[in-house]
Amino acid sequence: MENSTVAEKNGQENLTELLNFMNEGGPFMWVILFIWILGILISIERWFQFWRYDVDAEGLMVFVKRRVLLNKVKEGIEYCGRGKAIVAQVMKSGLQRANQNKDQIKDAMETKILFFLPKMEKRMGLLALMANVSTLIGLLGTISGLIQSFSAVAQAEASVKAQLLALGISKAMNTTALGLLCAISLMVLHSLLQSKQNKIIGDVEHNSLGLLDLLGTKKRQTNSIKRESGASNEN
Repeated sequence: MENSTVAEKNGQENLTELLNFMNEGGPFMWVILFIWILGILISIERWFQFWRYDVDAEGLMVFVKRRVLLNKVKEGIEYCGRGKAIVAQVMKSGLQRANQNKDQIKDAMETKILFFLPKMEKRMGLLALMANVSTLIGLLGTISGLIQSFSAVAQAEASVKAQLLALGISKAMNTTALGLLCAISLMVLHSLLQSKQNKIIGDVEHNSLGLLDLLGTKKRQTNSIKRESGASNEN
């Protein structure tokens, strides 16, 4: 019972200290905190979406290649259509045009890629902007605090000027510290998300080219067999 009471008291004290820290830094502290929380929420949403869009592209390509070589393209289409992975959806659009010429297959996959690209880039630019803006808001808050500190010191007695100035500067620097903390964390998150984004886009480009080459080769082999069969029937 005593331990729970002590823990509750410590929690209240920590919360009070946090509120004092935010209030001493001025309104810019709350603006930076809002940007920070919003940036983290955007990062979580983007990571969840990228997780849905990603897949074992190499394993997918092996499966599709086997289905194509066994003339079971429909099975490949059904398999690619099960999930939300972008590379699977792009390959599905190519397989659906498997009986058409190479340019038509390419156009179908490029159209699907262009459809998904804005979804991949959604809010990524905003996240980078928020990281940069939080630093600038922190500096703005510090400058504003310094102006107020110097104004207060100018009207104070000589004996307390140094103390007031030091206190004012320490409080004004809070906004810079929080702004940098916000910016660094959001920049790290943005970098991790961008790496995931580049990986997915790379898988899409690599597998779409591989599928295009596979379908083109398969079609040439089929046409060659048909010509040989036609020639042997004529003889």
